[in-house]
Amino acid sequence: MTRLGRPLVVGVDEVGRGCLAGPVIAAAVWLPPDFSIVGVDDSKNLSPRQRELIFNQLVKAGIPFGLGVVSAEEIDHINILQASLKAMVKALTSMRQVFDLVVVDGRQRLPLHLPQYPLIRGDSLCQPVAAASIIAKVVRDRQMLYYDHRFPEYGFARHKGYATAAHRRALILNGPCALHRKTFRCKTVECDE
Repeated sequence: MTRLGRPLVVGVDEVGRGCLAGPVIAAAVWLPPDFSIVGVDDSKNLSPRQRELIFNQLVKAGIPFGLGVVSAEEIDHINILQASLKAMVKALTSMRQVFDLVVVDGRQRLPLHLPQYPLIRGDSLCQPVAAASIIAKVVRDRQMLYYDHRFPEYGFARHKGYATAAHRRALILNGPCALHRKTFRCKTVECDE
């Protein structure tokens, strides 16, 4: 299926893979040929304010996207790689559309019978993947802000579940909560967001 003779390409990416707490969330995005929002880039290269601005522009423009969420409990059960792939499959299937090609951020193929192109650093090299990274990051960050109100002793609003020194201190003081991944251990003093 193509639109006006152009292939329909969807980008898919996930966030939260390296966190000690919270879900892994993936987004799948299709950008129309006339798409023209400035600043779409890998979500890690953008400030929270820039991500929110672009996210709101994508939503206002009616850009089709899907989301997939896998909980910390399920991550512990199936491992983070399988959880990341599952979240991406959920994001794609939630769109209920047929695409000519799926560009997947990273080196893994998804367990789907769809034409796929795994692309390392796809969130920096492919605009639909970059848009997916922004959507997934904003949705996950908002969810972690909500969880900060439920579990204020962990500081989720600041670190979003990543293994910062402050987060690890909170774990030592309070032990894990329901959002923590029981199978995760951080080997460095402070893991990157």
